[in-house]
Amino acid sequence: MDEHNDRKEMNELACRHEGALIPSGKREITGSINPDTCRALIREAIDSLNYSYTPYSGFKVGAALLSKSHKIYKGCNIENASFTPTNCAERTAFFKAVSEGEKEFLAIAIVGGKDGILSDYCSPCGVCRQVMMEFCNPKNFLIILAKSEFDYWIYTLEELLPLGFGPSNLNA
Repeated sequence: MDEHNDRKEMNELACRHEGALIPSGKREITGSINPDTCRALIREAIDSLNYSYTPYSGFKVGAALLSKSHKIYKGCNIENASFTPTNCAERTAFFKAVSEGEKEFLAIAIVGGKDGILSDYCSPCGVCRQVMMEFCNPKNFLIILAKSEFDYWIYTLEELLPLGFGPSNLNA
């Protein structure tokens, strides 16, 4: 079985079972998400592409963040002519949620592509991973990278940011 099919099968398990196995390293995680919630997040992330402001790159990104209170916060990327103040979809969703009082999160779905065409999985940048580290448990916060609601990969934050630096490092 090729790696893509192996990961797809494992992701179906991750959506169905508590303590599902994650393919890279074949280790257990404590977080899980049911398939309906997973697909709902992906649909919301895809909808967020409609609000993406990308006059310079044309690369649209949408995100849907699930809080511990089970509210969904959507975000899109917003470009700026000087590029530095550009904000990613993931951070838009996090900042929106935090500004409304949320501080604990379960999962995020991310989609993206040139002109909003989802031809590949869109992974969060390093800055977004660091923002996730601020608010999420890296062992069980789930990051869903999707091309459609039926074609997605699930990772933990720890997998995408190994040895991440977070608030607990300042208390050591």
